[in-house]
Amino acid sequence: MRYRSSDEDSARWDGFPFREGDIIISTRSKSGTTWMQMICALLVFRSPDLPASLSELSPWVDWLIVPRDEVLARLEAQPHRRFIKTHTPLDGIPLDPRATYVVVARHPLDMAVSLFHHVDNLNRERMAELLGGPAPAAPSAPPRSIHDSLVTWINREVAPAEAMDSLPGVMWHLTDAWQRRHEPNVVLIHYADLVDDLNGEMRSLAAKLGIDVPEEQWPLLVDAAGFAQMRARAAQLAPDPVGILKDRNAFFHRGGSGAGRELLTDEEFTQYEKRAAQLAPNDLLAWLHR
Repeated sequence: MRYRSSDEDSARWDGFPFREGDIIISTRSKSGTTWMQMICALLVFRSPDLPASLSELSPWVDWLIVPRDEVLARLEAQPHRRFIKTHTPLDGIPLDPRATYVVVARHPLDMAVSLFHHVDNLNRERMAELLGGPAPAAPSAPPRSIHDSLVTWINREVAPAEAMDSLPGVMWHLTDAWQRRHEPNVVLIHYADLVDDLNGEMRSLAAKLGIDVPEEQWPLLVDAAGFAQMRARAAQLAPDPVGILKDRNAFFHRGGSGAGRELLTDEEFTQYEKRAAQLAPNDLLAWLHR
């Protein structure tokens, strides 16, 4: 399936030249993409001292703002094991046996709250300039509160491919990955597990990727992957190679879990659960909402 938005096109994966050992990080927006990129960087280089910015080391193939030829040339020049970002579900990119596909799932309500803050931090004028389009018109109405935006997000009826960061889009992405979770080169990771046991999750991922890390290196790597350390290094780690963020430090907004539930009344949360049950299988929801 082809997925397109104003700044993404999954067709840029067509003919992608895979290498043995490639790591493809497939997530929805604000679901732990940058965190997983950092974890993979730490495992690949076995050091918190990265040789370049995270966006340069782990480019986003689908993103229309950076020319595809430039992205592929950068990846071709990398001598190390490659770890590559995409927001496309696995059914929209080539599934190559030489690659491992890492999908990170986050509670959809937390993802939606984080996305609200992220969108507010985007420089829309700069994005329009890079995409060659007109500057966005000034809003005709005052912005909705984060609570009202979240309720609207829960109830929005839209085709998944038309709005991948909608609730239907999130559940489509995760359901596809859930159905592939027993395949040998697909790894499904829960954001909450990274929060609760970062050391254990990093060790588990290293084993699945066949990466051997000396025992004495683990405390340093786990510390470097922590939220506080990543926020302190926002200038190097925030995904902003062409200056579309108003504030790179604001990209790392909170990092925990539970923010979405805190905003909703019991009735609104029940409505979310009903919508989720219409969009995803029960076993996935039990794992996702635990």
